[in-house]
Amino acid sequence: MTIGMLGFQTTISSPVTISGTGVHSGAAVSITFNPSEADSGVVFQRLHDDGTVSEYRAVSSQVGNTDLCTVLGFSPATSIATVEHVMAALYALGLDNVLIEVHGAEMPIMDGSSAPFIDAIDQVGLVALSVKRRYIRIVKPVRIEAGASWAEFLPYDGGTRFEVEIDFDCPLIGRQSWKGDLTSTTFRNELSRARTFGFMRDVERLWASGHALGSSLENSVVISDDNTVINVEGLRYAKDEFVRHKTLDAVGDLALAGAQFIGCYRSYRGGHKMNAHALKALLSDRTAYEVVEASAPRSRAGQRELIAVNAPEFAPWSL
Repeated sequence: MTIGMLGFQTTISSPVTISGTGVHSGAAVSITFNPSEADSGVVFQRLHDDGTVSEYRAVSSQVGNTDLCTVLGFSPATSIATVEHVMAALYALGLDNVLIEVHGAEMPIMDGSSAPFIDAIDQVGLVALSVKRRYIRIVKPVRIEAGASWAEFLPYDGGTRFEVEIDFDCPLIGRQSWKGDLTSTTFRNELSRARTFGFMRDVERLWASGHALGSSLENSVVISDDNTVINVEGLRYAKDEFVRHKTLDAVGDLALAGAQFIGCYRSYRGGHKMNAHALKALLSDRTAYEVVEASAPRSRAGQRELIAVNAPEFAPWSL
């Protein structure tokens, strides 16, 4: 089995900028992806109007609020919100090292999916660096539960796999699942264009709390009180765009491991908070995973060619 990603770390070939609106703030925001050196990881820098900079590594230890989106940082004055769609794109494309400069308090929502970020990165392309990529390989099950919801990591020899199931008290959505091995091609074709979604009945409550101020039919699938899709164009993925987007979110949330993982992630009635707690449960149990890399320099590595390395030398999630 081939991992499907380059055996070497990557970065982008040149800077690229993308602009839009923050889904919660409603404010204009722009981000610039910049090339970065090997082992620097994904780093977000929020550029403030007074010239100061708030910097966060995209790792589990930096995750703050997860109520409606995934936030890096613990203070609204300096944090960076809604990073999950960007992180999903980076993870799926195998982009390991990049500096993301942010003019605003959150990522631009664009069309509510990861596709615009993939398009932006495709414009400049990736370059391989001279340092081998390391992976987190799951070696024993780790499971968390919260009421009727649960999430778990399982060993899996086939690479990276997601099995996500949702269950909504809404006839339009109901119980849906998406299962598949995650590759760049699979993500592009089956998940990347799935948009965030919400219910008309929740709009006034969200506005009153200062959220979803930038939400519109251009960036969200909206479900009416009579359980129909308001968007004129309908759904992009037949009837199951909803679970595909939840899977996209899970990819982005788990990208905050700080490294690609080899294993299977399963969840039922999960979300950002469940994803974050499951990831922290995994990383806090040193017996549940090992850090591996290719045994010899090459562009691609098979499962049997991955060897364990000294984890303390590579533990970005603890920074």
